[in-house]
Amino acid sequence: MNVKNKNIQEAVCDAPNLQETGEKGFALIKYLILGILFGIVFVKAEIISWFRIQEMFRLDSFHMYGVIGSAIVVGIISIQLIKRLKVKSIAGEEIKIPTKEFRKGQIYGGFIFGLGWAITGACPGPLFAQIGSGFTVIIITLLSAIAGTWVYGKFSDKLPN
Repeated sequence: MNVKNKNIQEAVCDAPNLQETGEKGFALIKYLILGILFGIVFVKAEIISWFRIQEMFRLDSFHMYGVIGSAIVVGIISIQLIKRLKVKSIAGEEIKIPTKEFRKGQIYGGFIFGLGWAITGACPGPLFAQIGSGFTVIIITLLSAIAGTWVYGKFSDKLPN
């Protein structure tokens, strides 16, 4: 593991995991409910629609750009408020947001991600909502995303910085 990956991993390790929080079984149901509600929002907003995604890549519609743009704006404002107001988690812990370092591999990864998104009409966010809506062919996309994640994890330490 190279130094950069180790620093990122150390920052991530500050977050509690399931063993540290002690949440088990029905205590995790809140995350399932939140995921289902999030999926319903994706379906109702037509974010999972292959046609909407193709419209976006053909520059025929503003719909998806509006959704993505508003998410970016909300994210920027939220991060700034968390940092400036020193907001604490529900458990009262300080929220630490590690600084990120730009690497040229992000350009290649973004290109591959966008290419896969354009070809399949699906990005990782709405995959489960698409499967839950009956688009079972997306299971192939899900398995491909899992395989790609595994390959990246296996070889990430060998990639140039």
